[in-house]
Formats: sequence, structure tokens, C-alpha cells
Amino acid sequence: MGHHNRHFSGDRYALSGAWSPPTSSANFCEEDYAVSKYVAEFINTLTNLAYVIFALQYMYGPGSRGFLAPKLDFISVSLLILGIASFLFHGSLLHSLQYGDELAMLGLVWSMLQGLLTVRHSSGYDRFINASLAIVFPPFAIFYLWTGKIIYHVSGFALAVAIIIARGVYLFYWREPGFPESKVAEWRIRGRIALILLGVAYFLWHVDLELCAQLRDLRGRLGLPWAWLLEMHGWWHILTALAAARFMDVIREIQTFLKEDKEE
Repeated sequence: MGHHNRHFSGDRYALSGAWSPPTSSANFCEEDYAVSKYVAEFINTLTNLAYVIFALQYMYGPGSRGFLAPKLDFISVSLLILGIASFLFHGSLLHSLQYGDELAMLGLVWSMLQGLLTVRHSSGYDRFINASLAIVFPPFAIFYLWTGKIIYHVSGFALAVAIIIARGVYLFYWREPGFPESKVAEWRIRGRIALILLGVAYFLWHVDLELCAQLRDLRGRLGLPWAWLLEMHGWWHILTALAAARFMDVIREIQTFLKEDKEE
């Protein structure tokens, strides 16, 4: 099941918001405009700040040269763009901004694939990988925009995540010559934690889709603010942000290790 056949529209305040009526093909279990007329999905909007925080944490962490000169790389910029795009989408539930959110998700997995596939290779190979990804991702994004069918986006995103996982397994278990065992052991643990977070997030995403009526009933019994803890799509944002940030740190450490190893 997925958002191609689950759509929770028609909430009591859905037509009372500043951005009403909702036009997106994906509408989540959180009630529209229940907290503020300016924010369509309050918790689903705020939790996108997790992506922004982790992106800025890297940009303005060690090595930053100040507010106007942050550290920038493809994966941190893609994470920041995803946080902003998803914030705008959930805050409005407009179809045009839904596309922005979904294209930003593709941009994120593009950046992670680029980071993983270009490690420990020649510059010629790196250029080939970069060109190949640039050939694949934009046409697929255009195809999705042309069809407007969310199932294509979900399938493409899932395939990219599967390739990322497979590439990580190859690097940590089968790559020859391998990395130092102490490094690999640490990266494996952190990679597994990221995968567990992603798996829990995916499970909660489906709970939000498949058990919406039960969740809404339970939220009504709990009342605010405790009911907000049962906004499962909000947990999807938080947990995927945690998973992405951890996996990105591993990618950067691999790249740094290889650069230092080459210099020695």
C-alpha cells in the first residue's frame, strides 16, 4: 500500500486554511489545518526542521569559515533543500510544492549515491559515475512530473535506497583492498544503526497510512500535546533525518580517509 491508494482528505478544517483547498495527491493522516490556518499539517511541517538542523550542523561545524562561508557539499545541500521543500509542502498541501518535496527526495538519494559510488576510484571513473547519475536522475524526475503518478516516485526512491544499501555492503564486506578493520567495524555499526532508524521510519510511515482511523481516535482520547506523539509521518521525518545524517557522516569519513591515504 502507499500514497497512490491512500489519501486522507476532507478534514473538517481543510477548506478553512490560508492555502486551501489542499490539491496534493498525497494527504497524510494528520488533520488539515487543525492547529493553525496558516499551516496545513502542523507536526508534519515542524518535523522537517530535523533535516535542516542536521544540514546546518555540518555546514557550520568544524571547518566552517563563518556565517557567510559555510562548508558545502552535495549531500548537505541536498538535505537542506529536502527540509525546506518538505516544510513548504506539508505546510500548504499544494500539488506544486508536493513535486518540490518529491524531487528533493530524489536529489538526496542522488547525492548519497554519488558520494558512495565515487570513492576509491580514478578521476576518470568518478567523471563517468557523475555523468551517468546526471543522465539518469533528471530524466526520471521529468518522467515523474509528466505522469504525475506517485507510485513511480516511490518505486524510484526505493530502488535508489536499495542500491545505496548494496553499495555500502560491498564497500564494507567485499571491497579489495579493504579498509582497516577498526574503521570498517565502526562504520558497520553506524551503518546498521542508520538502517534500523530507516526501517522503523518506514514502518511508522505505513502505520500512518494503514491505521489512520485508529490513530485519530487515540489522538482524540489523549488530547494535546500528547496526541502529537502519534503523528507517525512526523516520526518518519525525524528518523529519516537521523538515518541520513549518520550515513552521510560515514560517507564523508570514507572520502576523508581515502584522501589522506592517497596523500601519504
